[in-house]
Amino acid sequence: MAKTTLTLSSKNYSSWSLRGWLLARFAGLAFDELMVAADDADAKAEMLLLAPSILVPCLRHQGVTVWDTLAIAEYLHEIQPKAGLLPAERAARAHCRAICGEMHSGFVSLRSALPMNLKGHYPGYKVWSRAHSDIQRVLAIWQECLARYGGPFLFGETRCMADAMYAPVVTRLQTYDVRVPDAASAAWCQRILAMPEMQEWIAAARLEPEAIDELEVEF
Repeated sequence: MAKTTLTLSSKNYSSWSLRGWLLARFAGLAFDELMVAADDADAKAEMLLLAPSILVPCLRHQGVTVWDTLAIAEYLHEIQPKAGLLPAERAARAHCRAICGEMHSGFVSLRSALPMNLKGHYPGYKVWSRAHSDIQRVLAIWQECLARYGGPFLFGETRCMADAMYAPVVTRLQTYDVRVPDAASAAWCQRILAMPEMQEWIAAARLEPEAIDELEVEF
């Protein structure tokens, strides 16, 4: 049987690759990584928000090929239902799917203004007003989930789809020195960054030699 593979682009710049990778790791799925070349035009277009669709990450498992991070999440939930990628309770599952869908299709200003860059750090960075509105909405989502489900993760004791979907935002806020005023949300951010999986990803990102000039902020 063919090996399970997950195709990824840059670990430093690609938030979608991070989401898919975290989902697969949360699900306990063993896989080999296939890295797209740094100069691949299609991958770069996705990271620059210029592609009509996002085809990386792409999971190949037991003859099935699935791309799009939400589709990967739902597929992983089907094959690994005990992993807890979705909450056990119906209303919580609906809530989780809703905020994951909001992350998947929204927050365009946040993505444009604060591109993911794990090797970068820009204290005092000026955030656009539209991006600020996106950030406030994300913070409201985190506050509501942590208050409703009691933490330590967004939907309770188990890391789930939502934690993977919002993890790249945590890195963005750190890169651009955006303060998280709510104590519970700030603690969740630190918990996400401290996960062994995130530490592994960040360490690999820092070893990437290539830089994408369009995603590097200049003052």
